[in-house]
Amino acid sequence: MTSTTPGKYADFEGLRRQAVALRREGLSLRQIRDRLHVDNNDLLHRLVKGEPPPEWTKRPNARDDLRARARELRAQGMTYDQIQVELGCSKSSISLWVRDLPKPRPRYSEEERRALMNEGLARLRASQEEERRRIKAAARDEIGELSDRELFLVGVGLYWAEGAKDKTYRRSEMLQFVNSDPNMVKVYLDWLGLLGVPRERMRFRVSIHESADVAGAERFWAGLAGVDPSAFQRATLKRHNPRTSRKNTAEAYQGCLVIYVTKSADLYRRVEGAWYGIVLSANPAT
Repeated sequence: MTSTTPGKYADFEGLRRQAVALRREGLSLRQIRDRLHVDNNDLLHRLVKGEPPPEWTKRPNARDDLRARARELRAQGMTYDQIQVELGCSKSSISLWVRDLPKPRPRYSEEERRALMNEGLARLRASQEEERRRIKAAARDEIGELSDRELFLVGVGLYWAEGAKDKTYRRSEMLQFVNSDPNMVKVYLDWLGLLGVPRERMRFRVSIHESADVAGAERFWAGLAGVDPSAFQRATLKRHNPRTSRKNTAEAYQGCLVIYVTKSADLYRRVEGAWYGIVLSANPAT
């Protein structure tokens, strides 16, 4: 190779004639580089500038098909999210491909969209509520009939959670239970029956807000306990603080029922001992 300037690639025009000839024969850039021993990629591209690559070196571009399909779907009124689901490509690519196309008109008006959303929420909540009922019903059915021992243990735990306890600074060994849940009161009364406590030893009193229906609450709790309302002691009325907002103002509000058992010191001691027996059995290492 003749060169008028020093250097490995001094005869540029001569190299270019050879590179162009090889390119027209159908050689790739890699093949031309190996034939001419041109290691500089920038120079290699300059040598074949203006010469199209041979067809066999062109890889098929699958994204061209995706782009065409994306534009077709956009023209049909699909959103970016819908096109992404259909084609499995990114929304950024979709945006580049279809951004010159007009934005599709919304399928629904704002009122229709809100109505559809509310319908969907209603179906979801109904499904969730049905699942709640199913789980609760299954758990209820698993219990079956309680043995006397099981009812005794349930009652001990119930009393120790909700009943009055003896304190070292205030000796009060007696059974006194207060609660607003009718079902808990029913279980507690059944438990007292298991322990052999007659109704004659039970004293009942309603604790309720002064603005509520006191007489109605006494009738409600008397019916649940199976006694006459006249047997109730004077109700304890809770004063209303005008600076606070009462939440329990619904018609179902019946206040709390207080159940006091007379001559119950020994029974209280039995309950306390049974509770600590449960604690020790549940945590034998302690």
